[in-house]
Amino acid sequence: MFDVGFWELCLVGLVSLLVIGPEKLPKAARVAGFWLGKTRNMLASAKAEMQQELQAEEMRQILKEQAGGEEIKTLIEDSSDVVSDIKTTLKSLPEEPK
Repeated sequence: MFDVGFWELCLVGLVSLLVIGPEKLPKAARVAGFWLGKTRNMLASAKAEMQQELQAEEMRQILKEQAGGEEIKTLIEDSSDVVSDIKTTLKSLPEEPK
């Protein structure tokens, strides 16, 4: 995410030591770590929730496509019934003399 090297961390540590002071620096580091952990947990939770929603939407799409396939099967069965009815009707007609 961020490209922070060793020297950048040393600079941040030195500036925070000068600004906050050596007495309050450990407490400030603990508070910063706490909030960083909470933020990471919140982001991980949001990411997991988004993935779950995407999977649910994908499943809905698959079910919708399968429902369309069932309609095609019904149409094929209906057309087969019509074809068989036509065949039986043709068989029942008398043949023409030649």
